[in-house]
Amino acid sequence: MASNHDFVQYVADQCAAAGQIVVKKMFGEYGIYCDGKIFGLICDDRFFVKPTQAGSKLLKEVVLRAPYEGAKDYFFISNLDDHALMAQLVRATCSELPAPRPKRKE
Repeated sequence: MASNHDFVQYVADQCAAAGQIVVKKMFGEYGIYCDGKIFGLICDDRFFVKPTQAGSKLLKEVVLRAPYEGAKDYFFISNLDDHALMAQLVRATCSELPAPRPKRKE
């Protein structure tokens, strides 16, 4: 089941204070990026963030779930209402993620 566009936009809006948020359609669902780094997935109207130590310190309750069958576990974020916390979580997560690889010139 594909995610609803309104939900995808809501997630992006809640994370917007973290930096330049871009959502890209991937395999029928969505990858969500901040300043060029993919930090999460939106699948079946659910929001998942890559697990990091910094992220785990910010979350009141850490819930790990696979966003789709066969995937590694991600933080499952069920409460998106606190946009300040969402921005803080995104910034903390991205601080631990590697820089994106440069695109190859063809």
